[in-house]
Amino acid sequence: MSTRPEPLVPILMGSKSDLEHGEAIARALETFGVASEIRVASAHKVPEYLLELLRDYEADPRPKVYITVAGRSNALSGLVDAQVSAPVIACPPISSTFAGADIFSSLRMPSGVAPAVVLEPAAAALLAAKILGVGDTSVRERVAAYQRAVAEKIVEDDRAVSATS
Repeated sequence: MSTRPEPLVPILMGSKSDLEHGEAIARALETFGVASEIRVASAHKVPEYLLELLRDYEADPRPKVYITVAGRSNALSGLVDAQVSAPVIACPPISSTFAGADIFSSLRMPSGVAPAVVLEPAAAALLAAKILGVGDTSVRERVAAYQRAVAEKIVEDDRAVSATS
């Protein structure tokens, strides 16, 4: 009997300055029992290195969803999406320079390139887990448990608020 390999989410960052954002995604993935690896590889500055990493990941038989963390001119998400067959989620970091996330270069991609864009690290992890859950019952069950806990918290909050009014 063959067992399906455990899923993996490579978190690819354009620079080490995005580490806090990447680590937030990795922590959220742990909630769903999904393994991740954080790497730094700029599409602008080291494209050959990035392509080498992607070739290694694509040779790995584990089911994957890639999450990219890059702002400003987000070539990283587009290049990754164009080179892999697995889903890619762009999760650009918040930028004080541009009064928020630099989302425009994440939203506009050329034809044939279609990374999803999710701004919150925990939400990007949730989307990755939902995608991986399509083929992995244990991940799907952890996502369902998480969603039940979120719903229960809302009901608890309502009870607390309505009891005081």
